[in-house]
This record gives sequence, C-alpha cells and structure tokens, in this order.
Amino acid sequence: MSELEQQIEHRRAKRTALEERGIEVFPRRCAYDHEPTAVHALYNELDAEALDAKALKLGVPGRVRGIREHGKVTFLDISDGASKLQLFCRKNNLGDDGWWLLSQLDLGDILLAKGQLMRTRAGELTLMVDALEIMAKSMRPMPAKWHGLADVEVRYRQRYLDLMVSPESRAVFETRALVVREIRRFLEDRNFLEVETPMMQTLAGGAAARPFKTNHNALGIDLYLRIAPELYLKRLVVGGLHRVFEINRNFRNEGVSTQHNPEFTMLEFYWAYADVEQLIELTEEMLSSLGEKVAPEGLEWKGRALSFAAPFKRYTVLEALCELGGVDPAALESVESLKTEFAVRELEEPRPANYGKLLMDLFDELVESQLHEPTFITDYPVEVSPFAKARGDDSRFTERFELFVGGMELANAFTELNDPEVQAARFKEQLAAREGGDEEAHEYDEDYVRALEHGMPPAGGEGLGIDRLVMLLTGSTSIRDVILFPLLRPKTIREMDELAAAEEEAEADGEAPGGSEGA
Repeated sequence: MSELEQQIEHRRAKRTALEERGIEVFPRRCAYDHEPTAVHALYNELDAEALDAKALKLGVPGRVRGIREHGKVTFLDISDGASKLQLFCRKNNLGDDGWWLLSQLDLGDILLAKGQLMRTRAGELTLMVDALEIMAKSMRPMPAKWHGLADVEVRYRQRYLDLMVSPESRAVFETRALVVREIRRFLEDRNFLEVETPMMQTLAGGAAARPFKTNHNALGIDLYLRIAPELYLKRLVVGGLHRVFEINRNFRNEGVSTQHNPEFTMLEFYWAYADVEQLIELTEEMLSSLGEKVAPEGLEWKGRALSFAAPFKRYTVLEALCELGGVDPAALESVESLKTEFAVRELEEPRPANYGKLLMDLFDELVESQLHEPTFITDYPVEVSPFAKARGDDSRFTERFELFVGGMELANAFTELNDPEVQAARFKEQLAAREGGDEEAHEYDEDYVRALEHGMPPAGGEGLGIDRLVMLLTGSTSIRDVILFPLLRPKTIREMDELAAAEEEAEADGEAPGGSEGA
C-alpha cells in the first residue's frame, strides 16, 4: 500500500470513529457569523484590551491549514482561501468530547469553531475556542507544498488544490473577475447593451478559424460551436440595437500553446455610426482605465515594465514591416516581390499565396514578437479582412487595426463592411480560398448578406481577448494560468495520484508550515 493510500485509510478510520459517536461528518448547513477574511476586516484594528472589553463571541468556519500541539493546548489555523485565523484550543474549554473531536481532525478538514475573539501575547488575532463542529471531512491529504503546487500539470488538472494552497492563483482569478466587471461597467456607462448570441450555429462564421462540429439528433442537422459572435451581433445592429456587446465563450479547433486554448473568452462590441478611429480612442480609454484600477503601482510582463497609459503607438502594416522588420519598401509592392522576399529569407509561402496572406505571414515572422508596449497595427490587406471596409484611398487595404501587447495580439477591430454586394463578393473570394486549400477561410453566409440588404448603418466593431488581457494584467505567461479549467488530455485517477505522490516526494526534504498531517 502506498503512502497516499495509507493516509486515505487513516482518514476513513477517523470518519468511521466520528460516525460511531453519532457525529454527522457532512452536515447539511452551517450557521456562522463571519469567515476568517471578514473577521480580520472587522476586528483587526482592535487591540487586546478592546477585544476583551467587547467579549465578542463568534462562530467562524474554515478549512484546517495547520495543527500545532502543545500538551493540553492545540493551535489550529483555519482558512477561507484568502485569509487565515488562528484557533486556540484548550482541553479545559472544550471538555472531553470536544477534545476527542479535535484529535480526529486532519489538515484539509472543514470545521466550525465557536468562541471568543482575543489577541495572544504575540499580538495575533485568535479565537479562543469553546466548541468545535466538523462541517466536512477531507478524505484525501492536502498537497505538501504550502506556497503552491510545484507541478503545473497538477495545478491545471486539480485547480481546487491549487486554489487551496496558492494565494497567488486565487489573486489571479479575483483579478479576472474584476477585469470583466470593469469592462462591463465601462461599456454600460456608454449606453452599450449586453446581449447573448447562439453558441451553436449552422455556419461557423465571424472569424478565420477551424470549428468544432457536432450534430443535433432531433433536427438531424450538423452544427458548429461558435468561433465568434460577430455576424449575429451585426444582425442586431441591423435590427436597431446600435450599441451592443457580448462577453462570450468561443471555441476553435486549433493547437494549444501558452497563448491559445481551444475554449476562450472574448469581448465583442459593435457601435453604430462609429469607425475604426473612434474604436482606437475607446480602446485606449478602456485599457488605460483598467490598468489604473488593476495595477496602479505598474505592470511587468516577462521581466519588462509594461504600461497601458494612452496614447498607444501606431503603425500601418507596411510601416511596421519596414521600420521594425527591416524590409525594403519595394519588396512589399506586389505578390512577385513578396515571393522573392520569402525566398531570400527562406520562409515557407502560405496557401493561397495571395498578396494579403504573404504580407501578413511576413509580419507575423518579423514584427509581432517586437510589439511589447501597446501598439495599434492598422491598414490590413483586404484578402485577410473579409468583414472590414476598404480604405477609400487604396482598395488593397482596409480600415482595420489589431492591438498588440507583450508580443501578442490582444484586439481586432474594423470599420464594418455594410455594403451587401461587396460582402457577397468577399464571401465568394473566401470560398475560392477554401477551394485553394485555406481551411480557415469563411463560408458563404446567405442570411447575413440578406440582413445587410435591409440596411446596416456605418459601424465599428471590435473583439478583445479577455484571457490574454488578464495574462498581461497579472503577469501570467501561460493562458492556462488564467483559465480555471483549461483543456488537457484526460488522465485516470491513478495517474493523478501518481502525480500527487511525485509532488509530495519533491517536497519531502522540507515540511510546510502548519505542523503535522493530523493531531
């Protein structure tokens, strides 16, 4: 029997002993006054004399994070995940039954402690306990590592353990919630209406990406998990909802990396009577405000300072390739000159090798990684921008920008194409690209063209990656660090136990603060 199995058996024996005494190990409810974080918030300013004068009697629940025995006195640490509170347990106060229950506790158990709030001689806020009730028995041991799990795979697969032992992980997800809340408030303050659009669609539209495919049994039709809500949101603009946004989950059947997860969260918003220049101003305002609220002391990304203070840098695609990528402007003039540049640099040509694809593949290779500070890249070629309005002065390019920060694409926006005939022609070009081998080219959406035929006002639209934004605002270098449950290959319970055992073995040379596994 492995050490882990022995520990589980030890805890099961304690559960049996508790139940034999008539103690409900998993009660239905817990009546309490405050969790540890609230106790500190309400009473941390009071000194020992003030606490004694108030004689505060409280019931405080929490998970046992430390057990320290000193003869007829035992100290416990209980936590709500954010803060700890020390418990002072004395046999004279608890009585024989309470003292016995204390002996059946293990790290990870959840209990309710009742008693008077005080300060120890060392000045630590402490609950002098006169009653203990078990709220849930932890049947598996907690990770040995006190300040977080060493194995990142365990962190991602068993996020509940990560959150138990890592305040830093908890802080990341609290920041994520703050970011979403502030974005929602920012847009609602500007009269944008939050809406919901279908996650299962008959056509995978609104982006260049491979979809996940499923089937609806009752209707007998194939459906796709959405790759973007764009075309539905623009249908709403046609219908008269002139400022709309959605914080949505998208699904793309593509590879995984530190920047990509097949399931991810996007903000998309559409603004009637606006164009790409107004979107640039709004984006700068929104991100500058977020940066001040989330990290007023400043940000760091991969060891370098990062600022969302406006205004952001701006380059056209051509300017960026010349000034940052070191490409001769003459090499960017035609398909032939671009192909020559690819040959000189020994780069593989994209399929199909049209002007826009060649230009953007060269940009990805030479420029993207250099864009650390927030930078707008504008004037994208029409071949890679099927929903963007062409520039009036050069029809090869569109009124579109992508925002790059930390070497990653963060946002994509454009002045929306609202001419139904031009949109239909763009769809046909995309179909030709699909036939030429481009698996991510867009399908023809007949109903969307029909919606445009009813008239869509001039509009600007933008998509912004919530996951990547949170990465930047928290200094997280992997997208898996900011998604509570990232997609991973399945593993059996036995394989996960082996991971846990390896984690404990790695920590065997040093004991975590908080004392023994059990009293």
